[in-house]
Amino acid sequence: MPGASRSRGRYRWLKWVAGAALVALLIAEGVYLWPRLHDSWLVLTEIHWGWLAACVFAQAVSLSGYGRLQKQLLHAGGVDVGQRKSVAVVYASTAMAVTLPAGQVFSTAFTYRETRRWGANPVVASWQLAMSGVIAGIGLALIGLGGAMLVGQSVSPVMLGLSLAALIGLVVAIRYVSAHPHAIEVAARWVLGHVNRFRSRPAGTGMATVRETLAQLESVQLGTRDGVLSAGWAAVHRVGDIACLGFACWAVGADPRLSGVLIAFAAGKAVATIPLAPGGLVFVDATLIATLTTAASIGASQAVAAAFVYRCVSFILVAIVGWIVFAFLFKGHQHEDLEFDVEMERREQREQIEHREQP
Repeated sequence: MPGASRSRGRYRWLKWVAGAALVALLIAEGVYLWPRLHDSWLVLTEIHWGWLAACVFAQAVSLSGYGRLQKQLLHAGGVDVGQRKSVAVVYASTAMAVTLPAGQVFSTAFTYRETRRWGANPVVASWQLAMSGVIAGIGLALIGLGGAMLVGQSVSPVMLGLSLAALIGLVVAIRYVSAHPHAIEVAARWVLGHVNRFRSRPAGTGMATVRETLAQLESVQLGTRDGVLSAGWAAVHRVGDIACLGFACWAVGADPRLSGVLIAFAAGKAVATIPLAPGGLVFVDATLIATLTTAASIGASQAVAAAFVYRCVSFILVAIVGWIVFAFLFKGHQHEDLEFDVEMERREQREQIEHREQP
């Protein structure tokens, strides 16, 4: 349509501006790093292959731990899935997240669809994604606080307490909602009653949807065992990734301080969440180099080389493996999406009718 074409043409210049800004950023980083690149190259030519192998192994352990976390949370929702399938989805979704523009959106949609294929209802599939993200976020905050404490910086006990309380409170809230769905229904009926009165609608409008959602949520039983195991596998995921960064430093002959590695890791992961470039390209690299140099007390040339090794393993290698996994295991699913969506919609409608007909 002419109007749509004009609208796209009007904002086309934004793409050129964004591209020019990225090129300028790359040039600026090159100019900043150029004096150190020669020394860094010499460091890389003397890389310790044993530590490099350990770096790759640690990253594999990290992603396997995240697969276990996903598997454990789905188990709490009544969905049993094999570890291989779970890890395969982790690799493929990670590849999407770090290489595609707006990769987190594609990654989340892909994981949601695959968990639905495993039998998770919409509430359980969404709950698993949300819980994984929250647990990972709280863990990252604790890592940053731990690094600050090790380096001797004053850490507010309030912030540390809030991080721990948030994790514990989240588990308790989920368990309460699962065990007391009727209390949630009473609260929802009270809220909907006021909203419907304000909108001049019948008082019961929307309650059918609430009951269906609660019926799906009842399948989530996050017991003590599932909660402890989920926290444990989340720790394996983070510790493996931290070890990957530490081994990358040792692979280039550096001897970093543990506190500096923790701070560099937390800072790099935090910057990676900024949706300005796939995988936090340039931003994460610059952050890792700066924090490894200052907080981990290693030379600039070694910091550049260590960041290069770590990113090659955790970014490039994982992306390559992830896309290979996607091509072999999941590409065929994309041609079945429409049929799958229709079938799932029909099945959920049948289940909802059966639930309503129950006395």
